[in-house]
Amino acid sequence: MNTSLLPTEHDHKVSDLNDPSSDEDTAEGDSNPPCVLVFNASDPSGAGGLGGDALAMASVGAHMLAVVTGAYARDTAEIFDHFAFDEEAVAEQARSILEDVEVQLIKIGFVGSPEILSTVAETATDYPEVPVVAYMPNLSWWEDSQIEAYHDAFRELVLPQTTVLVGNHSTLWRWLLPDWSGERPPTARDIAKAAGEFGVPYTLVTGLVLPDQFIDNVLASPQSVLASEKYERLDAVFAGAGDTLSAALAALLASGTDLAAATSEALSYMDRCLDAGFRPGMGHVLPDRLFWAQPDDDEDEDNGDASPTDFALPPHDTRH
Repeated sequence: MNTSLLPTEHDHKVSDLNDPSSDEDTAEGDSNPPCVLVFNASDPSGAGGLGGDALAMASVGAHMLAVVTGAYARDTAEIFDHFAFDEEAVAEQARSILEDVEVQLIKIGFVGSPEILSTVAETATDYPEVPVVAYMPNLSWWEDSQIEAYHDAFRELVLPQTTVLVGNHSTLWRWLLPDWSGERPPTARDIAKAAGEFGVPYTLVTGLVLPDQFIDNVLASPQSVLASEKYERLDAVFAGAGDTLSAALAALLASGTDLAAATSEALSYMDRCLDAGFRPGMGHVLPDRLFWAQPDDDEDEDNGDASPTDFALPPHDTRH
């Protein structure tokens, strides 16, 4: 990964990302994992949402503080609907945990309504020293009027609080540069410049199509491309890749990893999750965020003689 981090012109929540705390500064809290406050929806498929965030963050060493903003009605193939919580219920969840636990970072996923986006933005404003990682998913399953209202609110309320914006190239292009008329698609830096107009210092743009079946992922500021890393495209349709990447990035930044290294590690983690992906239903392939916990092939062979009944629970006497 080629990295050239430049001095930032933004004072908002960025200094710690490129100048992480020293060992002496963090020695006192070494016994506890970093805590990340996450605003996201419940996803029954496990493709993304809070369940995906929790697994990815735990895998890279962070503790998630979950604020449920709503719930999807979906399977592994498609999203049918989303039911947003009342904004006061969301605010009370965040307020309660923030009065008890010190958080190192705030991560924003899909929260479901402009009203909840306002609540999230107010929370971030109350903690100006805490960096914010914001992820914008593909919302093409939603009604056009709902997408437009959500995008407008996110742009006006959340982007000014955002330290790192994460999203797919196609999604960010159509949202931030809807009137793009160039002969070529916008570059990652073009998108970062558009996000920078609303105060975003860093943008991680994923899914830029390269020749020979490769995908590029680029970290950029409005001034420069800071880093890029490409991976071979996998022959599968995945659900949850963006949630996985943004959650891992948030956890790594919360742990004190500098932005360039955190981006590289998060991309590598996502790639390995996708490479080990599985299809639990009849729809898309889901990332295996616990790929590292699976036994090696050699271990499987060593345990091949064990009978499943060896590990069976004893029968119980209840009839319920």
